[in-house]
Amino acid sequence: MRAAVLHEIGQDKLEVLDDVEAVGFGPGKVKIRVRSTGLCHSDISAMNGVLPQPAPFVPGHEGAGEIVDVGDGVSTLKQGDRVLLCWLPACRVCPACKRGQTELCLAGFMNAGSPNFKRPGGDVFGFAGTGTFTEEVVVDAGCAVPIPDDVPFDIAALIGCGVTTGLGAAINTADVTAGSSVAVIGCGGVGISAIQGARLKGAAQIVAVDPVANRREAGLRFGATEAVSPDELSDAKQRITAGEGFDYVFEVVGKSATARTAYEATRRGGTLCIVGAGAMDDFLQLNMFELFFDEKRILPSMYGGGDVLTSYERAIALWRAGRIDLEGLITHRVQLAEINDALAQMRTGEALRTCIEI
Repeated sequence: MRAAVLHEIGQDKLEVLDDVEAVGFGPGKVKIRVRSTGLCHSDISAMNGVLPQPAPFVPGHEGAGEIVDVGDGVSTLKQGDRVLLCWLPACRVCPACKRGQTELCLAGFMNAGSPNFKRPGGDVFGFAGTGTFTEEVVVDAGCAVPIPDDVPFDIAALIGCGVTTGLGAAINTADVTAGSSVAVIGCGGVGISAIQGARLKGAAQIVAVDPVANRREAGLRFGATEAVSPDELSDAKQRITAGEGFDYVFEVVGKSATARTAYEATRRGGTLCIVGAGAMDDFLQLNMFELFFDEKRILPSMYGGGDVLTSYERAIALWRAGRIDLEGLITHRVQLAEINDALAQMRTGEALRTCIEI
């Protein structure tokens, strides 16, 4: 079958090959025919080594499709079921799951060390234990979440990562209060979803912060009350909050420099929510006095900061009700053969989400 493969960490382009085979099918597994997948910035972070990932590998973790085969012992799924892929499934038995923090379950990460594919010459891994830039993938049954018939594959794919992450950061992790002031730094697909979450929670002022003009414009379309470049954030803080700082600031870039900027934009006693996934050697500099004196809450948000299945259901309900716009997040569509065009669209900031149709 066809799959887009990164041969070595650090390469900036993928090669679409037709000699890749999905492997690992057996008890407790399902094989999925991928129909649609989104390009998330985490895929690029894995390609350039910011996020740890063995190579060669097939990127992609934001996908949806149909089950084509079901392994022994799988009783909740059947051939033909429409599903989205959950790259962080909950085992429901570990301490984190029992506490209700299923987004912190490590069971899914155990799959990342086993190859999902092979081709002549050796094994090929799947990013985050999945790998959706391909025609078919084999995953644990817990990674396949059934979706209602009225949810298109492209919408389901977005809910599988970016939408859940951004919405959940605002609704679950930060729990934005009505009437508050919010700034969102980084307005790609996840940042725009955070903006929509803050709007749903009743924030009075939402400032979209991004260096790319079309992403700032998108922030306004999706609910921001103002949009500024990073250089204009300080002036916006002074003008909107009289210099005090915003009640909530979301860092959706994954870099220490923007996290520091976000910290400084947050008012004393306010909340800084870290949503972006960054490198293990990129350290945020804070001194002990400011940590004590400012009493700012620093809240990391992993995959939306709540039970993943509940977050999926909520996103679908909000989309059905017209309370969130998911179709508008998809600004570009490409075929698998054009995957490198999708990478270019994300790197330049041209796209919010590019949908790869397979």
